[in-house]
Amino acid sequence: MSALWRRWWLGALCVALLGGMPGLALAQTRITDDLGATVVFDRPPQRIVSLLPSLAEIVCELGQCQRLVGVDRYTNWPASVQALPQVGGGLDPNIERVVALRPDLVLMSVSSRAGDRLRALGLKVVALEPKTHADVQRVMLTVGQVLGVPDAQKIWRAIDAAVMAAALSLPPAARGTRVYFEVNPGPYAAGESSFIGETLQRLGARNIVPAALGPFPKLNPEYVVRADPDLIMVGQRSVDGLLQRPGWQALRALRQQRLCVFTADESDTLVRPGPRMAEGARLMARCLADKAAVRPGARP
Repeated sequence: MSALWRRWWLGALCVALLGGMPGLALAQTRITDDLGATVVFDRPPQRIVSLLPSLAEIVCELGQCQRLVGVDRYTNWPASVQALPQVGGGLDPNIERVVALRPDLVLMSVSSRAGDRLRALGLKVVALEPKTHADVQRVMLTVGQVLGVPDAQKIWRAIDAAVMAAALSLPPAARGTRVYFEVNPGPYAAGESSFIGETLQRLGARNIVPAALGPFPKLNPEYVVRADPDLIMVGQRSVDGLLQRPGWQALRALRQQRLCVFTADESDTLVRPGPRMAEGARLMARCLADKAAVRPGARP
């Protein structure tokens, strides 16, 4: 083989390995989403529409915020995403707006009603909805795999370490505090099996909503009256109507002001299962530490 021919052959081989010849394609990425659908990517997507705030936050935490071209109306962190086009609500987005953004990937929750229509229009759709700590870790790894980002696991390691640090920062008196955590004014609560419930457990608190009721059950307000928690955690959106609920004026936590009210920004941090879970753990730990000293029967 002459030197000229050898150079041509090696050059052709390089082109083929880069996808320039039909016989040799780039390695594919194949994932299975939370609906059981298999999605195949020939290359990492570069134009992403996210229909769930926690998924957009994960994309950005992986250092790939620049790939987002559209988000749902509730996505607001980090601040840079607020300048992106909004495509409506995550459950029922404006399909035309999504298509107009020419995404090569749409990230959405399993409960979104848009998946079938978007797939029928030829878009790649991945449905992911983390509800537990294990789910968050798995979803981060899945999104990292799709985006071609190595070592996405390091983000979860940092979150896990921060939750542990928050737990270690608490005084012994905070342990065993019986907590009611309200997600929104339904009232919907964070149960033991939710990622919020798991964080509370790691902080040494006791959740009045058992795992048997599901991650985020809608409760009869009388359930909380019967449980009579030591401490109530709610967002600003819920607090105004608490005392109007039947029987809630008699709750010890409200009579003795053992109530933590989170701002709208803090609530967003707490209820989104993503990279800000560490900050959520610190917010809950601060609440527990502030209220532990007045909890009946607490030991210093």
